[in-house]
Amino acid sequence: MDRDRKASIAFETTCVVAASPETVYRHLTDPYSYIGLSPLVVAVHDVRTGHDDAGRAVTNYVAVERFRLAGPLRWDNHIRVRMVSTEPAGQLVSEVCSPARVWLRAEVDLTAVADGTRVRERVTAGAPAPLRRFVATQARQVASYRAAELTRRMAVQ
Repeated sequence: MDRDRKASIAFETTCVVAASPETVYRHLTDPYSYIGLSPLVVAVHDVRTGHDDAGRAVTNYVAVERFRLAGPLRWDNHIRVRMVSTEPAGQLVSEVCSPARVWLRAEVDLTAVADGTRVRERVTAGAPAPLRRFVATQARQVASYRAAELTRRMAVQ
């Protein structure tokens, strides 16, 4: 199945950060940087790195998303992430597989601009009908938070 054609969720976010594309690239290709960069990610483990047949860097890992439920209740969602990055610092593609047949693909392009780097993220995702609205809302909130947090992090480096 071609996931991109069957996507029920698609959107884009763009921000400009005060750092070079190389600095932003190094930060975004480190799975541990996503702890706190994504408001749901509280842990990363099982990080494996290598290269694909085209020579691109590939990082596979498991991220733990923590969802707060009513009161002290929480749910830890373990998601598998495959990140492919291109050199020189230009594009990262992350594919996420989550339980309950939820998937997400994020394509991040980094472009040098006068004030630093323009970070453009295109997200496509899919989920079964009962989860679609929740997934769409969460994905948009996370992308917005991530753009603001990346901007903050790059300003204080």
